[in-house]
Amino acid sequence: MVGKQEVVVITGASAGLGRATAHEFGRNGAKVALLARGVDGLEGAKREIEAFGGTALVLPTDVADPEAVERAAEQVEAQLGPIDIWINNAMASVFSPVKEMKPEEYKRVTEVTYLGVVYGTLSALKRMLPRNQGAIVQVGSALAYRSIPLQSAYCAAKHAIAGFTDSLRCELIHDKSSVRLTMVQMPALNTPQFGWVKSRLKHKAQPVPPIFEPEVGARALYWAAHHDRREIYVGWPTVEAIVGNKIAPGALDHYLARTGFDSQQTSEPEDPNRPDNLWHPVPGDHGAHGSFDAQAHKTSWELRADLERVWIGAGVAAAMAAGFLVALWRDKSKMSRRSGSWRRILRGVA
Repeated sequence: MVGKQEVVVITGASAGLGRATAHEFGRNGAKVALLARGVDGLEGAKREIEAFGGTALVLPTDVADPEAVERAAEQVEAQLGPIDIWINNAMASVFSPVKEMKPEEYKRVTEVTYLGVVYGTLSALKRMLPRNQGAIVQVGSALAYRSIPLQSAYCAAKHAIAGFTDSLRCELIHDKSSVRLTMVQMPALNTPQFGWVKSRLKHKAQPVPPIFEPEVGARALYWAAHHDRREIYVGWPTVEAIVGNKIAPGALDHYLARTGFDSQQTSEPEDPNRPDNLWHPVPGDHGAHGSFDAQAHKTSWELRADLERVWIGAGVAAAMAAGFLVALWRDKSKMSRRSGSWRRILRGVA
């Protein structure tokens, strides 16, 4: 556990990455406020956190409603204490070509995925700024930098989160605030969303491979909440997407035009009549994992290297220093041998 028993708010905590993140904080003894619409999943998360030894508070909340978010924040502080960490994770999406999207779908995805982050951040700041402490963690995505086809509403919302976060960060620096702010850019994760997201695809949706288990992202979020890092990229595919888009965005446009449709679909046909969670939660407790465990990576060496880069850098520096000293010793040894040879030669001449 880090310091005192922390009070943590996690939006979208009923399933997927939010659920895995709730587990991570629960294992470390935190008091976790669980916000989402799906009561079944929230109750399941609460039981798991309590089994880990943490404390959980279930708060059914639609983050698209700013008044509901503010009421939840008030309830958290009344029942658990001052909020130390606020993680904005809730999201909604629609798998669909732009030409088939409806205006109300863009509005809903924007209200949940982008404005939900804004509302959560405002409620967190209202409490953290007067105390001059706390951490706000925004759950981003590689798609905040590199959009892909069939998810225009979600990609746009993630771009908006990045813009909002950068503006706020500048203001916090200007005000010399000690409130920390970070954004964690995620790769494709094996979460249940692909089975309940609204979709117009012919085949079932899937995360774009390579896929990681949600616990990989949860570990990054836990670390981000306790360290002063501007931004974290999770997984090598995230690094490739973001850096590649900075170098050759046009080439990626054409590459994704060829591959982006098939890579987001399995070979199984989609049921056009299945329930989706765009407007209402899908009943049941869906847990943290989706249906792609067989393909998902449980670790990310890139993330581990990124989070431990201070120690890795220190190790590299130490190795370089040791190499320099060895080289210096060898040079001195060579000079000593040469000096001895010249002394012998001079004695012989004398």
